[in-house]
Amino acid sequence: MCAALYLLAAVQAGAARAQDASMLDERVTQNSVADTICKPGYADTVSPPMDKLLERKNQLLAQRGIDSEDGPGYALDRRVPVVLGGLPDAPGNLDLLPWGGHRGERRKELLTAKLKRCVCTGMMSLSEAQAAIAGDWPAQYARLRHHSCDDGNVGNAGMTTDSDDGS
Repeated sequence: MCAALYLLAAVQAGAARAQDASMLDERVTQNSVADTICKPGYADTVSPPMDKLLERKNQLLAQRGIDSEDGPGYALDRRVPVVLGGLPDAPGNLDLLPWGGHRGERRKELLTAKLKRCVCTGMMSLSEAQAAIAGDWPAQYARLRHHSCDDGNVGNAGMTTDSDDGS
């Protein structure tokens, strides 16, 4: 119970920004998480084809003046990931992030996996997880990286160590 309270306080402390409904998939609600995001393979069933995603990534690279040769250094990021109820193809939910670094996609994916686990084990609500990832997610990563949602115990849940640089 103590771990759940800590997680809730940490999320609320860093999640001042409310979710934008245009980024959220209305099929995913607190009542439907078991049948949607917590179901293995869910994201694959709702995500658009890879060629459409690559097309969007190329558009964003061009809009930002990033040379296409530098494109492999960037990930097409969903501000609210599909596995946390983000709308798979909403233009407002898609952005670019570098792959590495403290504000990079690799680190965000680690936090996303932890938040999904917290939602699926009932230690965090879907809206709390969405607020955490849509807000200052690097701060949430720092707060939550050593806390487990697997069984309610505080501990390292497969996230990285203090030396993690996000690369």
